[in-house]
Amino acid sequence: MSGRQARLRVDWPACRAHGLCHEVLPEVVSLDEWGYPVLDAQPLPDALLADARTAARACPRLALRVVEG
Repeated sequence: MSGRQARLRVDWPACRAHGLCHEVLPEVVSLDEWGYPVLDAQPLPDALLADARTAARACPRLALRVVEG
């Protein structure tokens, strides 16, 4: 990532609590009692960046994204 930090962000109005993000990336995403994602506030480790991008693509509402910077 060359010094840049990547984090996950949720578009809350778009999210419908399908939970696929947790299934793909349980190391970073947990689910609340209603099934909505609870994200780790820390930057994504480099080792999980590819999985985070996969989780974002897996979201049926495209409510999850990886933001770098």
